[in-house]
Amino acid sequence: MASRTYLMPSKDTEELQKKFGENLKKIREEKGLSLREVASRCNLDNSNISKIENGQFNIQLSKIFELAKGLGVEARDLLNF
Repeated sequence: MASRTYLMPSKDTEELQKKFGENLKKIREEKGLSLREVASRCNLDNSNISKIENGQFNIQLSKIFELAKGLGVEARDLLNF
């Protein structure tokens, strides 16, 4: 079995994660939702949402759509930063 090489995030990726997280938090707070409420709506762990909001987690595309659904917004709204 071939081994995988995992690369550390580049500065550009880190910046994107940070901006995405800030936008997610802004939208969540505008909707008056707690981390737990969003987590239950999205079938995600609230600690992961906190990590996403703090730019510490590189989110998968499918999870962006789950978050958008749980927040009642379009995925593009989460990416509009």
